[in-house]
Amino acid sequence: MDVAGQFTELYGYAPDGVWSAPGRVNLIGEYTDFNEGFVMPLALPHTAVAAVARRTDGVLRLHSADIDAPVAELRVDELTPLSKYGQGGWAAYPAGVVWALRDAGHAVSGGADIHLASTVPTGAGLSSSAALEVVTALALNDLYELGLPRPELAVLAQRAENAFVGVPCGVMDQMASACATAGHALHLDCRDLSIRQIPFDLAAQGLQLLVVDTRVKHELGDGAYAERRAGCEEGAAILGVSHLRDVAYAELPSALARLTDEKIGRYVRHIVSDDHRVEQVIALLDAGDVRAIGPVLTEGHASLRDDLRISCEELDLVVATANASGAIGARMTGGGFGGSAIVLVEEPDAESVTKSVQEAFATAGFTAPRVFPAVPSAGARRVA
Repeated sequence: MDVAGQFTELYGYAPDGVWSAPGRVNLIGEYTDFNEGFVMPLALPHTAVAAVARRTDGVLRLHSADIDAPVAELRVDELTPLSKYGQGGWAAYPAGVVWALRDAGHAVSGGADIHLASTVPTGAGLSSSAALEVVTALALNDLYELGLPRPELAVLAQRAENAFVGVPCGVMDQMASACATAGHALHLDCRDLSIRQIPFDLAAQGLQLLVVDTRVKHELGDGAYAERRAGCEEGAAILGVSHLRDVAYAELPSALARLTDEKIGRYVRHIVSDDHRVEQVIALLDAGDVRAIGPVLTEGHASLRDDLRISCEELDLVVATANASGAIGARMTGGGFGGSAIVLVEEPDAESVTKSVQEAFATAGFTAPRVFPAVPSAGARRVA
């Protein structure tokens, strides 16, 4: 896509540059990020691309090639959290980044002209919003010569989504988009934001990781994320820890015995066990035993389905059908109530497993899923 050419046609002059930031899929570690635990995402080849030019008059102009809407024209000094551009609509995400940078004391008051286009599927749990935020943050960091490191850009992008848009997400999505490297999964400690690139070269092992986008977005999921976050915080308070990260896996049985609320107990069990699953996967990948992570993925799905209760019929059907058709392991990924699942398969089995899932969806009367391989890709970068 010629984003620079579209920018020139739209605004009447050439952009100062073009930047790209990917969506992500999470291999293991779900809902653990806001509990200061561990996650293990990888960047996708699908990206948000932004052509951007710096302004000097305090105006911010935003346009998307993917939305049938005119250019949104705002004033940088009038950006307000949860305002017209802080609630709903794609423009809230890049506008929120400008607000977050300025609110943190960074000199971006001159404004910018931005034209965006994205290949990250929306509503699929693949962090299309984080890609928009990170590509905006990286472009402004370069154009305004702010000198901010990638993790700091990710945190500012998260703040944009939390405080400006009003979505209480953790930092995983933005960190994956900003910091991932090709051929690796990103082991992120969400407490200190330390990262380690874990080699994850599936092709060399004769494997594929399929993403199955169910094309489902259940509305009941909208408030469920915040409810589960509040439940995890309540569980941590009852157990006397700052975050559930501080409950050791070996101490889980005794911790659960102290929780009288069945729902809070389920949430705690999922978080503590999923942090443990991240550690298991890292140990297996470090040992070069990629296939052995399959059962850990499937175990993670059961926890998301039964303890956190954020799965749905379509996601459960993907996992059950894939595993019955020869997959090594599978689980839902992302916030749940729709979105996507991941399926680890031997490369020769990818086509037959995909066909089995598609046939199962047709038999159930569900919309046909979109299936594509997740190739561990590069994080955000300047491309022109």
